[in-house]
Amino acid sequence: MTVEPSIEVKRHGLSKSRLTALDQCERKLWLSVHRRDLGKRDAGADHQMAVGHQVGAIACDLRPDGIMIEERDLGTAAETTRRLLAEGKRLPLFEATFSYEGLLVQVDVLEPVADQAWAIAEVKSTTATKDYHRPDLATQVWVLQSCGLEIEGASIRHIDNQFVLKTAGEYRGLLKDHSLLDDLTELLACVPDRVARARAVLASTEPAVRTGDHCSAPFTCEYRVHCASFEPAAPEWPVALLPRTGKTLAARFGAQGAYDLTEIEERDLDNPIHRRIHAATVSGQVYHDYQGAAAAVAGWASPRAFLDFETISFAVPRWVGTRPYQAVPFQFSCHVEKAAGGLDHVGFLSLDGADPRRACAEALVTALGAHRGAVVTYNASFERSCIEGLAQCFPDLAPTLMEIRDRIVDLLPVTRDHYYHRDQRGSWSIKAVLKTVAPDLSYEDLVVGDGMAAQLAWLEAASDGVPPERKEAIRGALETYCERDTEAMVVLLQRLTRPVTISVRRQMFWDSRGADLVESWPCLGSIFRRRFCGAASADVGG
Repeated sequence: MTVEPSIEVKRHGLSKSRLTALDQCERKLWLSVHRRDLGKRDAGADHQMAVGHQVGAIACDLRPDGIMIEERDLGTAAETTRRLLAEGKRLPLFEATFSYEGLLVQVDVLEPVADQAWAIAEVKSTTATKDYHRPDLATQVWVLQSCGLEIEGASIRHIDNQFVLKTAGEYRGLLKDHSLLDDLTELLACVPDRVARARAVLASTEPAVRTGDHCSAPFTCEYRVHCASFEPAAPEWPVALLPRTGKTLAARFGAQGAYDLTEIEERDLDNPIHRRIHAATVSGQVYHDYQGAAAAVAGWASPRAFLDFETISFAVPRWVGTRPYQAVPFQFSCHVEKAAGGLDHVGFLSLDGADPRRACAEALVTALGAHRGAVVTYNASFERSCIEGLAQCFPDLAPTLMEIRDRIVDLLPVTRDHYYHRDQRGSWSIKAVLKTVAPDLSYEDLVVGDGMAAQLAWLEAASDGVPPERKEAIRGALETYCERDTEAMVVLLQRLTRPVTISVRRQMFWDSRGADLVESWPCLGSIFRRRFCGAASADVGG
């Protein structure tokens, strides 16, 4: 067995990650080498990378007899790998580094099998093999075989979503192998062509590639803003904003030269929801069937409660009894109508890093156990699943929790069936709808403004060593965000069931002129908005 040739890591050498970038987009590869400064990574991508490192560490821990190739310099790492193999080490190697004809790979786990053969395991934080994993694995097999190693196995080692943590810190069984070597024949034959194509791309000027679906699959590209800057401005109301089949319709109408939703005829749309969106977009008139909305919620018993959970999930389960990626509620907000009018608010938030489920379940029972009205949610399946998960964990609380679950009603389908403002741009998310019915309750002024930000905030607050003042700042931001969600449902339900609408054209006039009035003459501006828009700012619908 030989490991040839000697390692030279060149300035624009190739790696399996660069070939993966090529598979997604030639321009992405070129920019990742020549103009990395143009990339804009978001916090979610950094978090996902950290998750990958954590899963990789677990894979190593599960083979305590293995040897980690720790050198950061890739040339040195490759030399160490060559030396260990030359010494006949028949132990698992982590981050074993190889290069062939300038293509460098680092193997997550290289394991000895029968005789002198080896098996490759590429560790992933997903719960199944993805299509883009296969060419990545093929690249590694090709390089190692070219270097003279006998490869008898090649697998994606991914998370088993049926794993349940039974003992803290014990992760045997978390990962499972999907053997793929026999399926890689065609991909192995393609590696030389991919290498040649990558070298040609890197040797040329920046490729001109239009943005499209590939900008977000299989990964969200950090250069998408840069690439879009070279293209004409997108149409004001792109056909692709239509929900579900919007991209397919955009391609169909684009082939006919129509890119803006206002350029097509309503009769060319078959879906009733699409026709409703088209009509509201073209006319500027809000679709608001308040009588239908009122009828839909007439059976929702009072006093009503408005409930929203925030959850955290881990690829590697942290708490005993949890599974990979299980959504564990660490926070809820609940507004409850009072018989005399007005609202009471109660919330729960755990930031100490301990398993929050028991405390959350008890707080929910205290808040809603004696309540007998409808429990209003937005996308009820999520809240139901959170409560069902708590009930399964705590049989003593299960009867009350399941009774709360049975009273849950869903405001989302009521909104979707009876309301649409063109500024929703095809979305019925609570944020998209809220900005059209109650712009004063926007999420834009919040430190934590979405679910991903809430998870990242929790991770920071629950980490070791976070200063107390920082933890309290995060607590305040999370409480404000979650409370905004339930406040939004209260306001939305009121607006949906009342005959208050404003045409988009009148709202646009207010947006351009009314702000000046409020700034110059606050009292007059308030009166003007009330009379012009049909309601005070807190009562605006549409």
